[in-house]
Amino acid sequence: MAKLDSLENKVVWITGASSGLGKALAQECALQGAQVVLTARRIDELEKVRVGLLNPDLHLSICADITNEAQVLHAYEQVLAAKGRIDWLINNAGLSQRALITETTMQTERTIMEVDYFSQVFLTKTVLPTLLKQKSGRVVFVSSIAGLLGTQYRASYSAAKAAIHMWANSLRAEVAEDGVDVSVVFPGFVKTNVSINALNGVGQAQGFDNEATANGLEADEFAQYTVKSLMQGDEYIVIGGRKEKLGVLVSRLSPSALYRMIRKAKVK
Repeated sequence: MAKLDSLENKVVWITGASSGLGKALAQECALQGAQVVLTARRIDELEKVRVGLLNPDLHLSICADITNEAQVLHAYEQVLAAKGRIDWLINNAGLSQRALITETTMQTERTIMEVDYFSQVFLTKTVLPTLLKQKSGRVVFVSSIAGLLGTQYRASYSAAKAAIHMWANSLRAEVAEDGVDVSVVFPGFVKTNVSINALNGVGQAQGFDNEATANGLEADEFAQYTVKSLMQGDEYIVIGGRKEKLGVLVSRLSPSALYRMIRKAKVK
């Protein structure tokens, strides 16, 4: 568990960096002195983020769809050509869901798993040889408290976020002796467009926010806490309000009590 006093000149590659948690993480890493590589599908949005960062000329925008393996490989080559190393890979890009299981098509199930699980596995497997060669680095996965609890209207999302958590656990064990660290972040409700962009049962963006997200933690607060925890070498990082943290605690102490709580919960 490598601890860092500073991110000065560390290369931090963040996916889903054009908005929301990714943008906030990029801003915080730049404040801590990192050279940030921003990746998302929209180059114009990435550039807006990059020029707003501290010391914008130190940072790099690389456009890629993380579900397109050829684009991911090309992005990886660009990062190494420009920066020569990767210190942190933050797998942040993700896609949520707001639909009952009975209303969710198999195509939507697969789309969410592709974004939230398979694409992150592929990018990590792509970057891993560099980290192993360096004998240093940290792979970070932004999972979700939904991946620890599983709630109504989020079955596919919860499953994908749980899957990447378990994959990360295995990765951590396999590279423990090679100088590579693995962290998983479990956000609760944070004020972003995650609910607006969440897929409904037929795979279309929901298009509106929900109360819990609208009243959630500010994205910059999330980013400050996350980056501080990562610099401390934390591997299991739960960030949320009182209810979310209580749910995580109950899930460990009494799964059956958690299931009763979730059945009664008014979530959407």
